[in-house]
Amino acid sequence: MKLKKLVVSLVTILFAIICMFLVIQNMPGDPVETLAAEIARTENLEMELAYAKAKSVLNYDPDIPVMQRLVNYLGGVLRGNLGTSLAYHKPVLQLVLGALPWTLLVLTISLTLSFSVGVLTGIFIAWKRKRWMNAALNVWQSIFGSIPDYIVAYLLIFLFAVTLGWLPARGPYSAEVTPGFNMAFIANVIRHAILPVMAYFLTTVANWTIGMRANALTVLGEDYVTYATARGLSQRRILVHYVGRNSVLPMITSLAISFGFMFGGSPLIENLFLYPGVGYYLNQAITRRDYPLMQGMYFIMIVVVVLSGLLAEKLYAVLNPRLRER
Repeated sequence: MKLKKLVVSLVTILFAIICMFLVIQNMPGDPVETLAAEIARTENLEMELAYAKAKSVLNYDPDIPVMQRLVNYLGGVLRGNLGTSLAYHKPVLQLVLGALPWTLLVLTISLTLSFSVGVLTGIFIAWKRKRWMNAALNVWQSIFGSIPDYIVAYLLIFLFAVTLGWLPARGPYSAEVTPGFNMAFIANVIRHAILPVMAYFLTTVANWTIGMRANALTVLGEDYVTYATARGLSQRRILVHYVGRNSVLPMITSLAISFGFMFGGSPLIENLFLYPGVGYYLNQAITRRDYPLMQGMYFIMIVVVVLSGLLAEKLYAVLNPRLRER
């Protein structure tokens, strides 16, 4: 069963990479010509020589049939070679590995916070069944659910960075600190991550709360909850072991899907904060028509989304003993 899931995941990744490659290869523009023009200008070479040099640097030849290019690209992926960035003149794999931790840092913290707060708030509202709580939740959802996350990010920058001057609005850390495993650097990184995390948190927490409230209200109407109440079990035990566990199960799958969506939707937030994550480099690659870098960033997004699905399935099995028995 585990082998079957692994094979399905690998086939999914392969199919997604092929689709991504074909779409990017058919986009207008020639990255070799762009780099050749830059080489010809900076190195004072003939355009023909510069074009040949650009092809060797990028490991990409537009004269080769697209299917052969696809085979070459897949072979490079298997060898860990994602090509060379047109804009940064560095191996794409190096840029991907450098950007991935920053995106994972912000998304993991914000998603963990919004999911935890949303689940706890949702079950509390369902348990108490107070009208004013439902009204407050609907107002929150109406405000932050209708405003795009990058607009919320703009407002946060204006309030906390520009007006109050409490938090930095750009970059992953200040130039004054020395990168490394030291408290000054870690504290500075956390301080720079607060506003991006807040932007994600404020726009997603209401969705988790509403979803958990709906699930908890459904579970509270089940016969086994009524029977547990009639047996005289404590409210805490009913809330945690009967309502909480059964209500949170459907949220686990949504958690993985949300992580994938947030990972793919990170360019706007990361560009706004000049945060050097996957989304930031993807936006730079699209703007500069840097096809190798674009392919590399989409590749890591595909892998992360598929791995998130596998992780969600594993968590679901841990929380639901019936699945472990199959």
